Amino acid sequence: MVDSNAKVTLKDVGQQPGHNRDNGFYGQDIISVSQFDRTRLEYIFNVAHEMRVLVERFGSADLLQGKILANLFYEPSTRTSSSFMAAMLRLGGQVIPINNVQYSSVTKGESLPDTVRTLECYADVIVLRHPEVGSAATAARYASKPVINAGDGVGEHPTQALLDHFTIVEELGGVDGLKVAMVGDLKYGRTVHSLTKLLTNYDVEFVFVSPDILRMPEDVLDVVRASGHRFTVTEDVHDVIGEVDVLYVTRVQKERFSDLAEYDRVKDQYVVDPELMQRAKERMIVMHPLPRVNEISYAVDDDPRAAYFRQMRNGMYIRMALLAAVLGRA
Repeated sequence: MVDSNAKVTLKDVGQQPGHNRDNGFYGQDIISVSQFDRTRLEYIFNVAHEMRVLVERFGSADLLQGKILANLFYEPSTRTSSSFMAAMLRLGGQVIPINNVQYSSVTKGESLPDTVRTLECYADVIVLRHPEVGSAATAARYASKPVINAGDGVGEHPTQALLDHFTIVEELGGVDGLKVAMVGDLKYGRTVHSLTKLLTNYDVEFVFVSPDILRMPEDVLDVVRASGHRFTVTEDVHDVIGEVDVLYVTRVQKERFSDLAEYDRVKDQYVVDPELMQRAKERMIVMHPLPRVNEISYAVDDDPRAAYFRQMRNGMYIRMALLAAVLGRA
């Protein structure tokens, strides 16, 4: 890890010869949080810390000069898409942005495997967001270049889980011994699915807060049970706000509902406002993968415990670390 007080030069971080083929990530796909244990997490978090120091001191480096990222997004995205682009550009690489597939060959009926095999002719790594569960794994089977899953339907969002985990470590100093509450749309929220699975590597107690129709899926709860972790299921955030160290809030995703009347019944069930925060611990954090709708009041933004925009910035550092690692430059 780079000492934040040490002198770091662009020569140190940007002109390393050859590739690091022994980092455990070189040439690998990043598809699921199941690929990460504590050792691999510590490695990526150390590299992410180095990336933060690099950006804060120099803004950019030429670590990935000559490398190209294909950013292939079949679903709308602001944070994840721009975060990956910023990560690649800050490391000196270039980006092919495909953020609106309605103007691509997909409209001509091109399959995902053919699209991926085409893009790897031009790029060194492919980042994929797709509405179908398992799409990233499918793409990885056909691609000879690394594929990074940027969200596959209601399945997983591994890089979001990594940045969420990294944020908890940065904000609270560690993860072991914490009580983490997931609040809101736990049925369709791929971010909470991935983060929950990732945190089972640590001594964490879970609280799952949601309307009954948006409960955490049983397959995710089975992972928690199998790992021996304690968890509680409730519909009332007021019951737990005073005892949690992390309040991870998600929006109710209108686009996942086929019945809008059902969405209207639950969309504003949870609102984090200053009144609720008065009941929270003095040392805790509120997180959100964003975008938010009404679930966190803007009045909470100035609360030092509101970590969601720092969380977003951490996403760039994590994605810089992952890109450097799979391309053998970390």
